[in-house]
Amino acid sequence: MGLNFATLAPIGLLIASNVFMTFAWYGHLKFPAMAMWVAVMTSWGIALFEYWLAVPANRIGYGAYTGAELKTIQEVISLSVFVIFAVTILGERLTWNHAVGFALIFGGAFFIFKGPLK
Repeated sequence: MGLNFATLAPIGLLIASNVFMTFAWYGHLKFPAMAMWVAVMTSWGIALFEYWLAVPANRIGYGAYTGAELKTIQEVISLSVFVIFAVTILGERLTWNHAVGFALIFGGAFFIFKGPLK
C-alpha cells in the first residue's frame, strides 16, 4: 500500500471529522447550565459537518483499506482527538489507567492491520 490520495485523504478527513464530532459530543460539557435542547441542537448542527467529512473519507478509502481497517483508523483517531480535547478543553488529567486502556486499544489496531495470524 503506497502513499497516495486513496490512502492519505481518508486519514486527513477522519481527523477533521473527529474534531467536529468530539466538539459535538463533548463540547457542551463545558456549559452545564445550557438547556438540554440547546445542547442537542447545537451538537446536531456541529455533527452535520462531521458527516460531510466522514462519509467521503470512507468512500475514498474503501478499497485502499478494508471496512475493518477504516473503522480501526477512525477509532484510533477518535481516541487521540478525545485525549487532546479532554486535557486541553475539559481540563481532565490522564491517569495510568487511561494509558493502559488506550495501549490495549492500540494493540487491537495493530492486529487489525497485521493481517491474518499464521
